Amino acid sequence: MTPFCARRLLLLGAAAGVTCVLAPAAATPPRLVTVRAKRFEFEPAEIHLVRGEAVTLEFTSLDVPMGFNLPDFGLRSDVIPGGVARVQFTPDRSGQFPFHCDIFCGSGHENMSGVIIVI
Repeated sequence: MTPFCARRLLLLGAAAGVTCVLAPAAATPPRLVTVRAKRFEFEPAEIHLVRGEAVTLEFTSLDVPMGFNLPDFGLRSDVIPGGVARVQFTPDRSGQFPFHCDIFCGSGHENMSGVIIVI
């Protein structure tokens, strides 16, 4: 309903002695991004987000315990095989923000990283 229509409805209702309550618009659910972690990579390793859009990053590990660390937003989570780890946030700035695995997962761990690109 447009603001004009809402005002007109309220004026007509008031003139007729009718109380009208407008329900707020339904909140948009967070965008879901699924990320698989396996030795020694995240899939996808490049995640594109929109500034101001709520997002849930949903992690699964295919083999060993992993970690997700996104220092620029102060986010981290353990990613345990057989489970699902969810990290919810709303990026409040644009740019490129690196993330990495912060639980040693074997030789090659030091290269397990990715980037979140916020436009």
